[in-house]
Amino acid sequence: MRKYSLRTKLSLSYIAVVLISVLPISIITNLLLDKHFKEYIIENQEQKNIEIVFQVKQQYKSDSEWDMAAIGNICINALKQGMIIKVMDSSEKIIWDARSHDNELCEQMLAHIEKNMSSRYPNWEGRYVEKIYPITNNLNKVGKVIIGYYGPYYFNDSDLAFINTINRLLVGVGVFSLVLSFLFGSFMARKLSTPISRVITTAQMISKGYFADRLTEPSGTKEIAQLTETINNLAETLENQEVLRKRLTADVAHELRTPLATLQSHMEAMIDGIWKPDIERLKSCHEEIIRINRLVGDIEKLAKYESENIILTRTNFDIFELTKHIIQNFENDFTNKNITLELSGENETINADKDKISQVIVNLLSNALKYTQPGGAVQVEIKGKGNGTKTNDTVEIVVKDTGTGIPPEDLPYIFERFYRADKSRNRLTGGSGIGLTITKAIVDAHKGKIEVKSKVGEGTEFIVSLPKGLG
Repeated sequence: MRKYSLRTKLSLSYIAVVLISVLPISIITNLLLDKHFKEYIIENQEQKNIEIVFQVKQQYKSDSEWDMAAIGNICINALKQGMIIKVMDSSEKIIWDARSHDNELCEQMLAHIEKNMSSRYPNWEGRYVEKIYPITNNLNKVGKVIIGYYGPYYFNDSDLAFINTINRLLVGVGVFSLVLSFLFGSFMARKLSTPISRVITTAQMISKGYFADRLTEPSGTKEIAQLTETINNLAETLENQEVLRKRLTADVAHELRTPLATLQSHMEAMIDGIWKPDIERLKSCHEEIIRINRLVGDIEKLAKYESENIILTRTNFDIFELTKHIIQNFENDFTNKNITLELSGENETINADKDKISQVIVNLLSNALKYTQPGGAVQVEIKGKGNGTKTNDTVEIVVKDTGTGIPPEDLPYIFERFYRADKSRNRLTGGSGIGLTITKAIVDAHKGKIEVKSKVGEGTEFIVSLPKGLG
């Protein structure tokens, strides 16, 4: 299938619109003009006939006498207008006859009219017709006027010139409209296709892995502006994803390198006989293997939670009681680090996957414990929030700590896989960097949302909103 550019299609569409608009209008105008002009010619011919009869009548004198000279002038003037006049008195005596006066001129005139009409209407079937009008004086018939002409109507040279001028005008308007539509269509097509071509070029660069290019040309077209913004957002997102991918590679390599290097050095030392394979040495190797296994397990868990067809086993349970139970399991860890842990709120029943919601709470508490310095405090609050209808009510889980906080530049990425604000990646605060990613995946699966507020040096607040989902 042959493909055409947007510029070509837009230009042709403008021309097509003009053709569709101007051509029917021209044809209809021509037909209406022709129809009404015919009616005008027929009506005007009748008026001329009546006028000539009136003029001839005025030339009648008493006692059956006629002003022959005046009648001749009237009839000769009518002959010039395409009418052949014959005047007769009451006794059928010919007073004046155009054919007798100049038959050759009459035939030439009729031939010229036929030629004019045939040039305008090739299939025109006109013929010579005569109309008889009586002449009366004091209610007595004193004669008659026979007016012959090419009927039922005819166009003289002036009439044809007028019609041809109108037709040329319509053709001129059509040609001018076509040229104008082509120029305007080309201009509009260029205005529309240029930014789209630029978008295509940028998209092609993105497909090749070049994400730094951005579209800066403004556009007054809403859809093109949205397309440009979408492509720019896509490029920015892919650029950020590429940064995260590289960081992920570096993070996984770093996480695996340390335990593998330790294992290698220990095993080589024992093989070379530098170390004896005693329990302490083997225990150290075992710990490194556990670290590697934990990292692999975290990656598998992340893949499970980020799956599009994640399965939720929903039950009705009290989230306040669940949180209270989890906090009891963490009390010893918080006490050992000299961190105050408080729970407030009210009992709220929700319909959700209890195990996965437990994972959310555990991840948030672990995060707070990890980044809160000794002597700090962590507050957990459970509260209901809704718009007054039971099915749309939500429950909020708020975990607020007085820890180190998260830098503003890191906030947009904390839910990304293996992203950690702590670039040092030390063993105390590093972790694998997927806890918050799993948390967000679980919340999204429950049609909820998670927000974070943080200030460096003051602390961090996570707010999880979950629909109650009770029927």
